[in-house]
Amino acid sequence: MRTPPNEALNPDIVEDRAPGSHSGSERRCVLSGETHPRESLVRLAISPARDDGTCDVLPDAGAKAPGRGAWIAPDSAALETAIANGQLKGALARAFKGAKLTIPNNLPELVEAALRRHVTDRLGLEMRAGNIVLGSGRIAEQARCGSVALLLHAADASEDGRKKLDQAWRVGLDAQGSGVRGTVLPLDREALSVALGRENVVHLGVSGHSGDLRAANRVEQAVSRLMKFVRTEPLAAAQPDAQGGADAPSHLSSGQTTHENT
Repeated sequence: MRTPPNEALNPDIVEDRAPGSHSGSERRCVLSGETHPRESLVRLAISPARDDGTCDVLPDAGAKAPGRGAWIAPDSAALETAIANGQLKGALARAFKGAKLTIPNNLPELVEAALRRHVTDRLGLEMRAGNIVLGSGRIAEQARCGSVALLLHAADASEDGRKKLDQAWRVGLDAQGSGVRGTVLPLDREALSVALGRENVVHLGVSGHSGDLRAANRVEQAVSRLMKFVRTEPLAAAQPDAQGGADAPSHLSSGQTTHENT
């Protein structure tokens, strides 16, 4: 990734206006023009120039590539439409002034793959930091004690296995009868097992000991972007279940987060 020479600050970047704010900066989506916290958007960057001077537009899910970036909402349908009608080309031409850009035809697929990789990389980092709880029995025990801040299930987890852990989590939340459930990821057990270096990872919890939600927030941010991009219900959305309960409450964003693991 590179920065075109002699560039001014990107007009699509809107820094925090509140002095002392701890929420980080905001970014403007180059397609909608709306501003959002940077963690909720997807950054696009450009590759080093080839011999002919052209640069590829590539996803930068971790927002770590050097140089300028352009930010888009995690919406695959909107991105596909913007590519088809030329809106993305025009927006990126403005964002990366002076650069000869090539937009891959499969950019939505590249973005999704990058977001999936970002989630699994984040889970791997939290595993090494000791913030991940594995094993249905251990997850259930810690969930009942209120020590699980985020409960996640593999896409191919059984309904029975999910329900047992969800119930244990509700006990820890003191939310029996609410219908609150853990989040089903758009990742299967194979992907989770590879990410965490363990066999047959079907459920997992992110610890929230002593009210420390930092690890859970990091995972939630990564998971939420992926789920929005692939059009799965966002992690913090409350959806009624078959018994009229709610799914995946927004505890993390409110500072009261707790989710189940198995």
